[in-house]
Amino acid sequence: MGKAVGRAKQLAGAALGRDELHREGKLQEVQADVQAEAATKAAEAERKEQEAELEAERAETEAERHEVELEAAEIEAEERAERQRADEEREAAKRAKAEKAAAERERLSKEKRAEAKRGQAAAEKGAAKREASKLQREAKRAEEAAASIDPKEGK
Repeated sequence: MGKAVGRAKQLAGAALGRDELHREGKLQEVQADVQAEAATKAAEAERKEQEAELEAERAETEAERHEVELEAAEIEAEERAERQRADEEREAAKRAKAEKAAAERERLSKEKRAEAKRGQAAAEKGAAKREASKLQREAKRAEEAAASIDPKEGK
C-alpha cells in the first residue's frame, strides 16, 4: 500500500510541478520496496531457520535411532554369545558323560577279561595239579611195578 501512495505522490508532484512531492513519492515507493524485500527476506530467513531446526531434529532423531540400533545389536550379540556358551557347555557335558560312559565300559571290559584270565589260570592250575597228581600216581605205580619185578632196585 505504501508503494501505491508513493506512486500517487510522484504523479501528483509531476502533474503539479512540485519536485518535492515527486521526490517524496519516489522515496516512499523505494521505502515500500525495501520494506517488502525485507519482509520477504525475513520470511525466507524464518523458513530456512525452521528447515534448519527440522533438519537438526531429524539428525538428532537419526543419531538416537542409530544409538538404539547399536544398543540392540550389542544386546543381541551378548544374548547370542550367552546362547553359544550355554550350547558349548551342554556339548562339553555331553562329551564328558559319553567319555565317562566309555571309560566305565572299558573298565568293565578289562575287569571281565581279567576275571576270565584268572578263571582260565585257575582252570589251568587245576588241570596242571590233576595232571601232576596223575603223573605222580603213574610214577608210583611204575615204581611199584618195577619193585615187584626187581625187588633189589626198589630198595
